[in-house]
Amino acid sequence: MSVKLMLAVGLAALSVTACASGGPNPGGVQTVQFDPGTKGPVQGVGIEGQDIVAMADQMVRDMLANPLIAGQQPSPRVILDAEYFRNESAQRINTNIIVDNLRVNLQRAANGRLRFVSRESMDMVAGERDLKRDGVTDQGTLAMTRNQLGADYRLRGRITSSEQIKTSQGLIQRYNQVIFEMIDLETSEIVWTGLYNFARAGADDLIYR
Repeated sequence: MSVKLMLAVGLAALSVTACASGGPNPGGVQTVQFDPGTKGPVQGVGIEGQDIVAMADQMVRDMLANPLIAGQQPSPRVILDAEYFRNESAQRINTNIIVDNLRVNLQRAANGRLRFVSRESMDMVAGERDLKRDGVTDQGTLAMTRNQLGADYRLRGRITSSEQIKTSQGLIQRYNQVIFEMIDLETSEIVWTGLYNFARAGADDLIYR
């Protein structure tokens, strides 16, 4: 068989294989789309999407109902990020997904009753301020300020869990607890705290990523 013929046969075989395996998720479970605020088809005993949505909703309502936080004039400045939010549970979870959800929904619902300060952006802001003050760029359209904003309150929190495993039956039961605290950055007073907890059991635990 000539080299050209062998190449042609090989390419034809690859084409047939690609066509055979090119369907949507061959040999697997069809992908489904669902509301992130509801339980999905894959469930375990840990913190899941619907818990994060429900938790953020509850915390937003609780914070805005607290006059020490949302009832002040002028509106207090708060920092909501994951810098002081710890995961001490048995589950692997990116704490940013919880805090980001809370911050976005709180900022939408606060409607000016709270002002949000980004500590994650300090270096970015400092660099742009230096360019303006050194004359490298113009001053932009906003009034220049002497300093970046200071904050009145900052969120801290912790995720913890306790679990029991029945090895003979492969059963696992887990209690999950998430606590939030808003700290006065002058006095260290806890001006607000929120708790979200739940317990689940199942025959097989999932791998959370």
